[in-house]
Amino acid sequence: MKRLVAILISGRGSNMQALVRAANEPDYPAEIALVVSNQPEAAGLAWASDQRIATAVVDHKAFKKDREAFERAIHAELEKANVEVVCLAGFMRLLTPWFIGKWHDRLINIHPSLLPSFKGLNTHQRALDAGVKLHGCTVHFVRPDMDAGPIIAQKSVPVLDDDDPDTLAERVLAAEHALYPHALAEMIRGLEGGWTVKAERVFGVRPIE
Repeated sequence: MKRLVAILISGRGSNMQALVRAANEPDYPAEIALVVSNQPEAAGLAWASDQRIATAVVDHKAFKKDREAFERAIHAELEKANVEVVCLAGFMRLLTPWFIGKWHDRLINIHPSLLPSFKGLNTHQRALDAGVKLHGCTVHFVRPDMDAGPIIAQKSVPVLDDDDPDTLAERVLAAEHALYPHALAEMIRGLEGGWTVKAERVFGVRPIE
């Protein structure tokens, strides 16, 4: 039986689209049951609706500075949809320890760097500035510290001599679209005993092909 998954977005949700396309395959272990956005105008909401996926808007601006009330509203939508796993896909709000604790080891994120390098924003420019020869993306469990948490899977791309932030971002984004569906499938396999987390390390995840 497929596990029910929700995706949290703030914009167009290109990684959301990659997850939905993967979930449409009959042998994929997840069903995307809900897409939630904190931005009422997020383009990804219309795309999800076109795919006949339930959507919800929880506008953070309506809660002013009460972050926990905002997250409780999201949590209520997730519970109503009976989801078991939550994927962050360009969700541009920092989550509090309360929400992260509610979804401990069932909340995952994708980040456009090979963590722990280049946490935060502007990862592609920072990779170029550092002169690294490999860059890439990481899917990890969410923890209260930003862009921290046990790493589920990573995919690297080369940094070319003539790259600028835009060309490098395009290459990394293509890697993200391959990695996130793989990592979600592996994460769900772990719910059934396929791997373990010990001392904030994930053991037993199969590498992406």
